[in-house]
Amino acid sequence: MKTANKFVLKPLNCIVSALLLGTTSYAIAADEQPQTETKAQNDIELIQVTGFRSSLNKSLATKRFEVNTTESIAAEDIGKFPDLNIAESLQRIPGVAISREGGEGRQITLRGLGPAFTRTTLNGMEVPASTDGTDSGGGVNGGRAFDFNIFASELFNRVDIQKTPTAATEEGGIAGTVDMYSARPFDSTGFHVAASAQAGYNDLTEEVDPRMVFMISNTFADDTIGALFSVAKSERTVRQEGFGTVRWTTPVLDGGGIYADTSNTEVIGTPNTGECEFEGQTVDAVNCLYTPRLPRPDFFGNEQDRLGFTGSLQYAPNDDLVLTLDTLHSTLDNDRTMYNFFEMFRNTFSEITPESITVAENGKQIQAATFNGVKSRVESRQQISKTKFKQYVFSAKYHLSDYLRLDAMVGTAESDARSEQYRYNMTNNTPHRVSMDFGTTNNTAVMNYDYDTLDANSFDLADGRLRATDVLRENDTAKIDLSYEMDMMNIKGGIAYNDRAVNYDESQINGFPDQDSATGFSQLLPYDDFGAGYDGTLSPFIVADFDAINSQLLVKEWVPRSAQSWKVEEQTMAAYIESNFEYEISDMLLRTNAGVRYVKTETTSTGFIQTDPVTIENSYDNVLPVLNLALDATEDVIVRLGLSKTMTRPSLSSLNPGNPSFSYLNGTVSAGNPFLDPFTSTNTDFGVEWYFAEESLLAATAFYKDIGSFIKSDSEVKLVDPAYLPFIDNDPQYDPSSALDPRTTPYTHFVPVNGQGTVIKGLELIYQQPFSFLPGLLKNMGLVSNYTYVSAGEITGLSENSYNFTLYYEVEDYGMRASVNKRDNYITDYTGNNGNAEEATTGPTHFDLSAFYNINENVTVTFEAINLTDEYERLYTTGDGTLNLPREYNHTGRQFFLGIRYNL
Repeated sequence: MKTANKFVLKPLNCIVSALLLGTTSYAIAADEQPQTETKAQNDIELIQVTGFRSSLNKSLATKRFEVNTTESIAAEDIGKFPDLNIAESLQRIPGVAISREGGEGRQITLRGLGPAFTRTTLNGMEVPASTDGTDSGGGVNGGRAFDFNIFASELFNRVDIQKTPTAATEEGGIAGTVDMYSARPFDSTGFHVAASAQAGYNDLTEEVDPRMVFMISNTFADDTIGALFSVAKSERTVRQEGFGTVRWTTPVLDGGGIYADTSNTEVIGTPNTGECEFEGQTVDAVNCLYTPRLPRPDFFGNEQDRLGFTGSLQYAPNDDLVLTLDTLHSTLDNDRTMYNFFEMFRNTFSEITPESITVAENGKQIQAATFNGVKSRVESRQQISKTKFKQYVFSAKYHLSDYLRLDAMVGTAESDARSEQYRYNMTNNTPHRVSMDFGTTNNTAVMNYDYDTLDANSFDLADGRLRATDVLRENDTAKIDLSYEMDMMNIKGGIAYNDRAVNYDESQINGFPDQDSATGFSQLLPYDDFGAGYDGTLSPFIVADFDAINSQLLVKEWVPRSAQSWKVEEQTMAAYIESNFEYEISDMLLRTNAGVRYVKTETTSTGFIQTDPVTIENSYDNVLPVLNLALDATEDVIVRLGLSKTMTRPSLSSLNPGNPSFSYLNGTVSAGNPFLDPFTSTNTDFGVEWYFAEESLLAATAFYKDIGSFIKSDSEVKLVDPAYLPFIDNDPQYDPSSALDPRTTPYTHFVPVNGQGTVIKGLELIYQQPFSFLPGLLKNMGLVSNYTYVSAGEITGLSENSYNFTLYYEVEDYGMRASVNKRDNYITDYTGNNGNAEEATTGPTHFDLSAFYNINENVTVTFEAINLTDEYERLYTTGDGTLNLPREYNHTGRQFFLGIRYNL
């Protein structure tokens, strides 16, 4: 006799309690081990395909048979992930958008929420990995956001994204959780060897870089013992060229005074600025026109070396016990050089006379102009960085009886990132004439100067800024889960402990000897083809000679900046209980997952106020109920509902209680707040999935997130606290000749605070199908596509629309696929700077291509083409909120990889 439990939806806590305590005649055990097939999967007819289609089918099976909303990217074969970069694989998942650095995917945005809102795990434990960036401060990521470029994709067997949690899912990801799994020997028993070698070519650098992978795996003693080892090595030469402005401003908004003299300025066009006032007086309208602060050609170069090792040992003496030890070691070396040559309008408008100005059509910005009284500067930076990561995870799965199973895990991980930056300024302090013309593209200005910009005698060498940062991130984890299974019933419970810490230290080299002339310490930009492939005109310029300066002028002795050091420790203890049932309702099957998770968080933040140490403690707890329903309405249609409460903790770096960080050129002060509460969100997901044919899916999912409190940056314009003035005067980063004087000029002070919440609403659409119903060669083609719409308040990094299409053609011996990925423009800073309402990024469109040819069953030739159209990165500011003012416009070139792969 069939029975059915019927219930009415109540508030989430009540539903969860009812399902946890209730019983049913029909229940099913839900095995949540990521590498174990469910009974339902075993009952499905398996379609034997290889290559990219094999990866798609594995991913589709994972999505279909999970109760919660889960997406997956699976390896095509052992040691063969579908893409060269994990972030670039994840962008094929609906709701995922990525940010790139140097043409390579680095971080992800999920369902409109930035990288810090997505929790990333590796083999079951959180990944505390940090890398450096190309920002002017040479900063290292000390927050919770994960940098996917630290690992080679070949080290991984599968990556899942849980968009709706279960109670067993560790808290921390309001947007979702990314689970990465390295390969294990029991994934595929027997002896296996995989090796590949690729040569990568970039048409901008014109360099050839190697990429190599080797993996070996075997099982012994009747498959009761297994061992796997892999190594991945790659080098990458990056070159990024373009033009920048470091934001636009007006003389009135800049803070350094209005133009020296506008009485004879020739104005072409009509300013549309309204009444232009400065200090209560009406002034010439050109003082309210937006003008580039630091117009400049830019060059960024990077020599990257990535090395990774994984190891896995497994032991299964019987059917009841499996022991696993997973290890991963990775290093990422970056040797960056960054050069730019700019005219200084920032803070110096009062020294400059505009001789002629052509007003843009909108009447609010300059289109072209000639100025007199301007000074120049060349900024040269060398940034040498190394990130070392290691993780050890020991796990056990033990069937204590026919009904009781124990899962346990202990792990430790450490990321140590050091970045040394050598920055030198060469300044021409002789006022001169300069003209700029942005033409019709409004991306790059043609610059002309009335002096020889390649003459080192025109420049001094001063303001050596020599700084190093060390970020050590550690995480220790222990988890125990107990699952009770009887008569097809499953109830699980468990506890989890995490001990996380971030140590941030700075050091510097003191006593750099300024030089009156850059002669002997400079060189022509060491790339004679600079700007050759650029969409615009880039003028060559001289730059610092790092070898000459470092060997002749520098005493390399790093002195700790103890006052800028800080440490944040975080301990969490969590407990959960959940149930998994199946209810037969007429001819339909309802699968349920219900549970509740409790977690307590304690933080200890240590820093310095001036020179005095300070320690602040804080704690909070959260109750996180969750309900997932999956209704198998027919054999091919699944209707899903997810209700949950989730949380994301504040960035550990934002909890720094110590001295603030000063930007003397921009006049800003940034401080931490150790009393920040976490973000919390109440979530609803509703989706329908139609598996209308083999290997096919048509799906729609609507999601709604009500975030109760959002951490925002509170700002106040005021003079710097006089207590910090001695600290500033002794700071080598402070240059009185170019900085805003903190004694007389108010600085904008920023501090993170718990502010008003926001609501995120969105829709995800998926269409995936092989075209096997078509005639002839067309039957070997297929399409994977998705579209995401997200609507929210002021959330940085959110693109309202994004989509991804992959068209593939595959037969047994060869195949190829072409992909296009597009996202809308997105805001990166709502607070703005220098009189701008926002800072934003133009949404890119990327085209990629991949192909393979099987020489025989063991040897395959591969080809990859990335960024086929050489998509440019364009950052901009919005001025008064209505403008589109270029901040950066650059490109990194096309990348091509030709390789050979051996598999046994």
